[in-house]
Amino acid sequence: MRRILIPTDFSDNSWNAIKYGLELLHNKSTIYLLHINPIPVYSAAGSRLATASRVMEDSMVIENKRMMTQLLNKIKTLPAYGKHTFVTISETDYFVDCIKREVQEKNIDLIIMGTKGASGLKKVSMGSNTGAVITKVKCPLLAIPENASYHPPKEIAFPTDYHIGFDIKVLDNLIQVVTANKATLRILHITRKGEALSGEQLRNKDFLHDYLKDVSHTFHTLTGTRLETSVQCFVESRDIDMVAMVAKNLNFFQRILFRPAVEEISYHTDIPFLVLHE
Repeated sequence: MRRILIPTDFSDNSWNAIKYGLELLHNKSTIYLLHINPIPVYSAAGSRLATASRVMEDSMVIENKRMMTQLLNKIKTLPAYGKHTFVTISETDYFVDCIKREVQEKNIDLIIMGTKGASGLKKVSMGSNTGAVITKVKCPLLAIPENASYHPPKEIAFPTDYHIGFDIKVLDNLIQVVTANKATLRILHITRKGEALSGEQLRNKDFLHDYLKDVSHTFHTLTGTRLETSVQCFVESRDIDMVAMVAKNLNFFQRILFRPAVEEISYHTDIPFLVLHE
């Protein structure tokens, strides 16, 4: 049984992530719904302000329990509810620290998060909390954009520059998603005009082809000067349902995931991202 962590701030976006995640999960899973309260800033111990802050925190805990009960009741109306076991958690902690602890203690297999929280804070195009978890917590993460609506992913893009070797565990996680959805993996390389693959890149590409021999996959090369717009063109032309990436190559990874801020880049708001860690 897989163990899935879904942080929630009770926003519409986090609800969309829950709905998408439950429809995507084909096998029975234990799903941990986690709400994290920020650590309050107290003044000196014993002061009136500290006492008032603690009273406020107690009322927040009560409100969070009420909201979590409402969320569970809402989840019960979804068709996929009966397949899974749900556990609710409410913590007061720093966001990333709490996620790290829950991942380790509960041996989480996958984190599912929306990419825009109730606060509306963004890190370029990716939600600030989601962006922090992606870069600081080594656990596979499925980021669900605010405009994403679920349909079975049949076309999964896998952008790579072939500069890094592929970890077997990472590929196994990717294969699991592809095969569970009877999808096709579209491996995408963006190159500049006249630029050829090095010997190392060719070896990594050959290894990938051999390891994926039992998986439906194709290789694609696009020539372009801007990585972000090339990915956008590929997503549109192939009607891509999901983009999977390895977080190991940070420069390549962050260029696609965090830097696009121009209007023609829409894959952040429509297409789920599966981020894989070694």
